[in-house]
Amino acid sequence: MDIKQLNDEGRELWNRKARFWDALHGERGNEFHRLLVEPSVLQLLRLRAGESVLDVGCGNGALARRLAREGAAVTAIDFSPAMIALARERDEASHTSIDYRVIDATDEAALLLLGARRFDTITCTMSFMDMPTIDPLFAAASQLLKPAGRFVFATMHPAFNSNNPVFLHEKEDRDGVVSEQYALKLRAYLAMPPVKGSGAPGEPTPHYYFHRSLSELLGAAFDAGFVLDALLEPTYEAEESASAASLDWRRFRQFPPVLSGRLRLSQMDGLSASRTADS
Repeated sequence: MDIKQLNDEGRELWNRKARFWDALHGERGNEFHRLLVEPSVLQLLRLRAGESVLDVGCGNGALARRLAREGAAVTAIDFSPAMIALARERDEASHTSIDYRVIDATDEAALLLLGARRFDTITCTMSFMDMPTIDPLFAAASQLLKPAGRFVFATMHPAFNSNNPVFLHEKEDRDGVVSEQYALKLRAYLAMPPVKGSGAPGEPTPHYYFHRSLSELLGAAFDAGFVLDALLEPTYEAEESASAASLDWRRFRQFPPVLSGRLRLSQMDGLSASRTADS
């Protein structure tokens, strides 16, 4: 199956389960978003009121609304018309003013129609793993950002939380002391084909996950002229909130499920962009 077929099937799947994900995230995002994703993105973003933001893969708009409440002028895009429709409904109810558009992040030409050097920052949270290719996004982002702009992302951690790691729970008796240990089992890292995963509990249909190693993920950004200047690996602070029988990320505090980073245009690319804008 080629990239276009994968992308088209992915769009169909997200359209079919858009209402499930909208209900899951609600107005401000689910717990995973509120405790891990959003705080790390805001920390890296250092948003200033009045800045223009492009939120890529916005889903039902949870992050976009937060950025709008912080005073940003937000344009939010998603390839799923159903998700954008639900985001607009929430926008009306929350009285925010966000420019929602149906745009495919794998379509460089469509992205560039948003306007060269228009945005102070671009955000992309928990969407890379849903895209069969990320090269067009980075190529477009290098032209959409202002010379001093930044690209802030959050994604499933490629080393620990990609294509369904196996969670392990063991009991150990050492020197007469019984303790419980939690570990991850990984079968592959450097090369894994796209797989369908169940996502959230109760999800009506699985969707594709696209794994990329750190070198692939960041290499795509570097090839587009970006440099990485900050990196976070958020994890849950305590496991007490996890139920006794649960095997979820609260139990695995040594393994961050999210990787968040901030990218900027290299000085040479930023200088070139500035000259182009001034000419």
